[in-house]
Amino acid sequence: MSDSEDVRPQRTIARPAEVQGVGLHSGQTTTVRVKPAPPDTGVVFVRTDVPGYARIPALISKRTEVPLRTALANEGQQVHTIEHLLSAVVGMGYDNLEVEVDGIELPGMDGSAQAFVQLLREAGVHEQDEPAREIVVREPIHISHDGASLVALPYDGLRITYTLDYPDPTVPSMHYSCEVTEERYAKDIAPARTFVLKREAEALLAAGFGKGASLENTVVIGEHGPEGDLRFADEPVRHKILDILGDLALAGRPIKAHLIAVKSGHALNGGLVSKILDRENELNNPAQSAPLLAALDIRDLTRILPHRYPFLLVDRVVELTETRAVGVKNVTINEPFFQGHFPGQPVMPGVLLIEAAAQVTGAMLLGNRQHSGKLAYLLGVDGFKFRKTVVPGDQVVIETEALRVKERTGQARVKATVDNHVVCQGMLKFMLIEPAAPGEGS
Repeated sequence: MSDSEDVRPQRTIARPAEVQGVGLHSGQTTTVRVKPAPPDTGVVFVRTDVPGYARIPALISKRTEVPLRTALANEGQQVHTIEHLLSAVVGMGYDNLEVEVDGIELPGMDGSAQAFVQLLREAGVHEQDEPAREIVVREPIHISHDGASLVALPYDGLRITYTLDYPDPTVPSMHYSCEVTEERYAKDIAPARTFVLKREAEALLAAGFGKGASLENTVVIGEHGPEGDLRFADEPVRHKILDILGDLALAGRPIKAHLIAVKSGHALNGGLVSKILDRENELNNPAQSAPLLAALDIRDLTRILPHRYPFLLVDRVVELTETRAVGVKNVTINEPFFQGHFPGQPVMPGVLLIEAAAQVTGAMLLGNRQHSGKLAYLLGVDGFKFRKTVVPGDQVVIETEALRVKERTGQARVKATVDNHVVCQGMLKFMLIEPAAPGEGS
């Protein structure tokens, strides 16, 4: 488990790429074309075979119940068997992608995610300016149904542990645990193919499913075991992990957690994603998360922060919870730094915008009773981008969101706006210490 608190940049592909194959259930040939997408787009499927090119976001709110696969629906259009492509997207660390498909079902290829890994590698990697908006699981979240269970635990990274206990003696119990990195995923998870019991396969074919399935793309398990060679001795349990990763993509953002699954399938996986998102919304929605204080005026700020004139760069905090704060800085021509920056053309220095954001974040961190009385020293400034100058008369609104707070360290994502236009944004890291002497840090 990594102790790194760095947040990676969002990633999309560098150039379009495409692949063609047959759908496992429909038996129809379709072409998938992946294209780059802007930051914060997520994955969006585009049905190019219908009028208007229907767009279907890969979000849990769009999930629809279809047997034996993950499917999405939006405005009367659907897309099926998306889990293997989405698994490759998560396993290979992509965030934003447009996926064009000229039919209702994505091709099954060889029954694994291997072809989609190759597709993404062919398309290359393009790192984007925005940081990845990770969902960090901060407490255990559990879901279970009919003997199957799935729990998400706090973890600095992504790990999946799966126990396969199939109700049939021809499939032995299997257990596998995997730290999900790009290299590990491509080598140990992506090649694992979907599997089915032979008698189940016969029933599915009779019901009209599995029209594109064959021994080349499906591991068929008969009375005496698998019919054909396995890629791994425990290939079925690895494929279950592959499926979980595909369903995790429906969160719309990368998740940091250790998922421990027993006999879970697509429905339970989707249920856990919904619970993770619900908890994330509760933590970040001020209407649902009781604020520590309704607001902080300048007197409150001077009790929490050590800064004083001319270096107190926040006039008021208008919103404050344990994980979020919104502060205001009213910029006037009387600011002392305008005397030299710049005469005749006053512009607020970018470094002071960072300092103001650090002070709002400090108020959020130190407003927590656990850190009351401490000092927040600024340790790092990562990925800051400046979009617009700040001049006298502007009101700068600074929003900060805690990403990770421990006993002695904190990390936050900050954004400053003027008239709803982004001025700057980036990541800040802090050291939280007891004041042995008057501090100089933010």
